[in-house]
Amino acid sequence: MLDLMLRNLSLRYRLPLQASLLVLTTALLLTGAILLREYQQGRQDLFETAESTARLLAATLVQPLLHDDLWRAHALINAPFDPEDPWPLAVESVLILDADQRVYVSTEPRRYRLGTPVGELDPPFAYLRSGGGIRDDEGFRILTPRGADHFLFELPVHFDGMILGSLALAYPRALLIPRFLSIVTRAGLVLLVMLLLLLPLTWWWGRRVVQPLVHLSHCMSQMRERLPPDEACDLPNSGDEIGDLGREFRRLLTQLRQKQALEESMLASERLATVGRITAGIAHEINNPLGGMLNAISTHRRHGDVDPLTARTLSLLDRGLNQIRDTVGALLVEARVTSHALEPQDLEDVRTLVSPDAQQRKVEIEWDNRIEGRLDLPSSQVRQILMNLLLNAVQASDPGATVRCSLRREGDGLQMSVVNRGDPIPREQMERLFEPFVSGSPSGSGLGLWVTYQLVSQMDGRIEVESGDDRTTRFDVFLPPARAAA
Repeated sequence: MLDLMLRNLSLRYRLPLQASLLVLTTALLLTGAILLREYQQGRQDLFETAESTARLLAATLVQPLLHDDLWRAHALINAPFDPEDPWPLAVESVLILDADQRVYVSTEPRRYRLGTPVGELDPPFAYLRSGGGIRDDEGFRILTPRGADHFLFELPVHFDGMILGSLALAYPRALLIPRFLSIVTRAGLVLLVMLLLLLPLTWWWGRRVVQPLVHLSHCMSQMRERLPPDEACDLPNSGDEIGDLGREFRRLLTQLRQKQALEESMLASERLATVGRITAGIAHEINNPLGGMLNAISTHRRHGDVDPLTARTLSLLDRGLNQIRDTVGALLVEARVTSHALEPQDLEDVRTLVSPDAQQRKVEIEWDNRIEGRLDLPSSQVRQILMNLLLNAVQASDPGATVRCSLRREGDGLQMSVVNRGDPIPREQMERLFEPFVSGSPSGSGLGLWVTYQLVSQMDGRIEVESGDDRTTRFDVFLPPARAAA
């Protein structure tokens, strides 16, 4: 609901609001990153303190462990505790295990009794029996069990290559809370002051930036009925991005006018070309039986016994059939299109014409046109082939997908490749793919690929298609030069 409201909100309010939200989000993220770093630094300080304490105690415990001096060991591990001056990062509990992993002495003798195996200890030292944690080369191990209330540290006590036992320290996680809350309070005050300064400035800046865009939107709304003249859109002509946008919009108006004229010209040209191709197919089907009937009439006249009535009937049929032949021939002449040699701009025109369909389907066209100079190919037919393939690819692609079109020279000919991602062509449809009225879309006529195939065949080219389970469909077309085709 909120997202819908933001989309329907005017840009003059939405941009300042979004900029303010961006400032707020950035400030919160920056503050969160600082707090996280401070927390990690505090934890690292705790770990370093624990390691220093453990190494110091381990060094002093060697002699008591060698001489089995229990009371001396007990006095040493209680040294870090000072009830009159508690240290904020003080250790909560210390435990010494002998070489058999049994309790030797602890700061809480009633809780951790002498001789208790490590596997029977209560938390927090119960986690010592696990083999996890981080251990350095000297055996110092850090245990941070998930969900536990303490950090555990363990260090073996060595003497002359022999392990006498191990020292374990438990630090409560709550030790980090006072320091962290102090940092949170200071960071919150800094964040509040920063937002009070930045949010009004951001709102003013957003309104100032969006004002030319609002004017541009007004100009674009005039394009719904007709393309406005340049004078009607007094857009900024400065040297910044807004000025670039104004110049690009005026350039867009010029290109749209050229595109409009080009579309009208191409539609007329392609309409005539399509009529010619359809008529050629009809003429082929008509001329075969038509020739047979005319031959039959001629044969009957020469060799049959023709009475006057039959002669008049045959003459009437002969004139009618010849009239049909002449009419079909006249249609073929009318539908012929004179086409110039293919140039790179002809291919770019196809991209221009297909782009609106791609935008409507939210499909991106990845265009790779490596053609330079002219090719001895009829431009109208090549444009029709490429347009049919691209439109089919756009219609068959998933929303948000990419259609890749590659155009390059191969010798003196043209190699075209169109690839899209979408539902694969079914096997039963693949067998009749280039037949007329075969379409995988309910809205398709089934003539596009048939016309494409006919054009490629007439130009002595070849067309290949691959469509597999990876949802990728590829059409490859090679067209030889007109001289080679002739």
